[in-house]
Amino acid sequence: MHVGNGVAVVDMGGMDARLRGTNQVFAGDIDESMQSFQRVGASRYQPVREFLRILTRSSKGRKLLIYLVINLASTAILLAWCQVSNSMSLTALAYLTVFDLFYLLTSAVSIWSYSRCPSSVFSFGYERFEVLAVFTSTMLAQLGSFFIFKESVERIFEPHHIHEGKLPLGAALAILVHSLIIYSSENLPFQHVIQACSSSWLQEHMADVSESLCHVMPGLSRVLLPRSNPLTLLGCASTFCVIATYIAVDIKNYQGADVTAALCMAIFTIGTMWPMSSYTGRILLQTTPSHIIGQLDKLLREACTLDGVLEFRNEHFWTLGFGKMAGTVHVRVRRDANDQLVLAHVYSRLAPMISQLTIQIFKDDWSRSSAYHIINNTSVAPPPITPIKPFNAAAVQPLLPGSGYLPNLTAGTTNSLKAASHNLQPWTSTPYSTPLSTPMKGRSNPS
Repeated sequence: MHVGNGVAVVDMGGMDARLRGTNQVFAGDIDESMQSFQRVGASRYQPVREFLRILTRSSKGRKLLIYLVINLASTAILLAWCQVSNSMSLTALAYLTVFDLFYLLTSAVSIWSYSRCPSSVFSFGYERFEVLAVFTSTMLAQLGSFFIFKESVERIFEPHHIHEGKLPLGAALAILVHSLIIYSSENLPFQHVIQACSSSWLQEHMADVSESLCHVMPGLSRVLLPRSNPLTLLGCASTFCVIATYIAVDIKNYQGADVTAALCMAIFTIGTMWPMSSYTGRILLQTTPSHIIGQLDKLLREACTLDGVLEFRNEHFWTLGFGKMAGTVHVRVRRDANDQLVLAHVYSRLAPMISQLTIQIFKDDWSRSSAYHIINNTSVAPPPITPIKPFNAAAVQPLLPGSGYLPNLTAGTTNSLKAASHNLQPWTSTPYSTPLSTPMKGRSNPS
């Protein structure tokens, strides 16, 4: 049964009723070995062609392709200037434009995922590709920072001469392209992650500085007090480091400023990307967000009070994509309850928060389940059966007084009983006491 946009499943026999698609292969008249290599090569590039066709079909996609060309050209120019200037700080700034390339590709993946419909392979849709794209982009940026950090440490022991002529031009080009991509292109996945993840330490320090400035100049509160974009802060901080390197090398001829600036930029990049990586990583691990656990518990308690609902089992809720939740739950109902009515009520309670919901309903059949448990439980074994001897009523003689029957006693048995009775001593009820003649420690014997 399908209710709304979610999926509601009714299962009376304890089996999941969700239908998974199966790949059916139909044998054709032509053997597969007779296919040409050109057709095989065309099938390999078919997904890329379809991806480009989806991008060029929309105005947003065409605008995104223009930004991709601009970013590739600026990145190539910056990498060429890095070879000429031999500067690690400019190389780190060029890596920031490489991250902008992945930023644009993430936006392209978002456009592609929204144009696709759920299939038998991806029954929940393609929203998780956006999460994977953001996670990949941030992790690659941190990996590039580790390479910058390694090269900078090597240059501490093996200094290189820096040609500072290209540093201001590279800084201006990088911050211009970076700001154009961040503010001109619409990237819904990164915008959601920036708003939902925790603040980076660069944002926290910027917030402290902004509060101090707002105490002096209250008019700047509208501009400085809102949460700053971490990618914009990263671009500004990296550009400032490159400009400081140019000033130190050009005026003071201090070659070590380039290595110091590169190390600072690597630390800035890791500190900015880590909160976004951890947020998307938790989504990929299908964890339940901590801020909605209380709301889910409240909804489940309210749903348990519905007529016919006995309990919920195997409930699992996770984040499917950015701002979209999915979940599965098993509902045990009474045997006389209406399945469709209970299903509709439970779905109406959980659907406002869980967009993709799978509900499996089974009747309360405790007798069958208990018998099935006892049969399958091999640890419970019945006690061994002892053979019962046949009952002989003639061999039993009553010993009740006045019945007229006495047991048959032989002469040997009578003599042994008399001898045992002579050896018995009379029992006295004298309480036990310690003899006075027993010597005690610490006292002298009176005898």
